[in-house]
Amino acid sequence: MNAPAPLLYPFNDAPTPGHTTAVAPGVGWLRMPLPFALNHINLWLLDDGPAVVAVDSGFGLEDIQHCWEQVLEADGRPLRDLIITHCHPDHLGLATWLTARNGATLHMTLGEYLGGHALWHGLPGYAIDETVAYFRRNGLDEARLAALTARGNGYRAGIPQMPSSFHRLFDGDLLTIGQNEWQVLVGYGHSPEHASLYCEELGILISGDMLLPRISTNISAYAATPYDDPLGCFLDSLQRLRNLPDDTLVLPSHGMPFRGIQARVAQLVEHHRERCAVLVDACSTPHTAGELLGTLFPRELDTHQTLFAMGEAIAHLNHLAKQGELRRVEGEDGLNRYVKNS
Repeated sequence: MNAPAPLLYPFNDAPTPGHTTAVAPGVGWLRMPLPFALNHINLWLLDDGPAVVAVDSGFGLEDIQHCWEQVLEADGRPLRDLIITHCHPDHLGLATWLTARNGATLHMTLGEYLGGHALWHGLPGYAIDETVAYFRRNGLDEARLAALTARGNGYRAGIPQMPSSFHRLFDGDLLTIGQNEWQVLVGYGHSPEHASLYCEELGILISGDMLLPRISTNISAYAATPYDDPLGCFLDSLQRLRNLPDDTLVLPSHGMPFRGIQARVAQLVEHHRERCAVLVDACSTPHTAGELLGTLFPRELDTHQTLFAMGEAIAHLNHLAKQGELRRVEGEDGLNRYVKNS
C-alpha cells in the first residue's frame, strides 16, 4: 500500500491579530492570541452577501474584543451568525459579546451548549472539587491537586458570560452561507459534540480542533463519565474525516492551513497507537494514571497542562481497558490502577 502524500502548507504567513487573510473565495482567516503556551487560535469569517458569518469567537479577553472590532469595522458588514465548533473557552469565550454586538444568531450543537454550561456553572461531575477527587482516585500527587484546587474554575476565566439561547446544529445539517453549502460533521472525543464544517464546492474543511496539523488534540476523561472511552470515540471520528478528498484544504483552529487529510489522520492514529503501546509496556505491574504522567509527558507540566495531561492519561488507560489490553484494579487505598492482562 502506498504511503499517504505528505502534508502541504499553501500559506507561508498567518494574519496578524485584527486583520484578515483570504484563503478561498468568501473565506477569511483571522488569528487571535491566547494566554497559554498554545498562543493562538484561528477563526474564520465567511461571506454571506450583505452580511458575514463567523466561525468561533476567541478567548474572552478585552484585547480580543478590540481585534474583532477592527476586523468587523474594516469589513463594514453586520455579523449575521456565529457558528461555534465546540465549547472550549478559546472557541466560545466571546460568543455572548459577539452575538450581542449585531444581534447575531448563535449556532452550536446541543452537547457543546450543555457541556459548556456544565463546566461554567460547575455542575455535578464537572466542578473543580469533583475533578480533584477524580484525579486523586487516579493517583495524582497532593501538591498538584492543591494547585488545581487553588486555580479554581479556569474554564469560567475564559468565558465572561455564557450564552442563554442558541440555534441547534445537527450532524449532517446543510448551512447555506453566501453561494456555498457547508455540511455539519459532528465528531467526538475532544469535546461532547464537536461541529466541523465541510464545503464540497470550495474543497474546504473547517476542522476546529478535530484535525490539527502539528499537535495532537487533547482527549480527556472527566469525573462525570469516569470510565468513558473518549479516545475510541475520537479515533472513530477521524475515520469519518478520512472519507473526505485528500486535497481538501483543512482550516484548523491551531497551526497553519494544510492539505493531506490521509497523511494527518494516519499520523494521529499512529501517535495514539504508540502512546497506548508505551502504557501497556509500563503496566507490567499496576500503576495509576498519576504515576504514568511522566511516561506520557516527559517534561515539566504547569497546572493548566496538568489538568489536560491527567485527563488524557486516564482516557488512554480507559481505552486500553475497553480493548482488553489492560484491566482496572482498585487497591485497598481506593486508587484506580491499571495492569496488563496476562
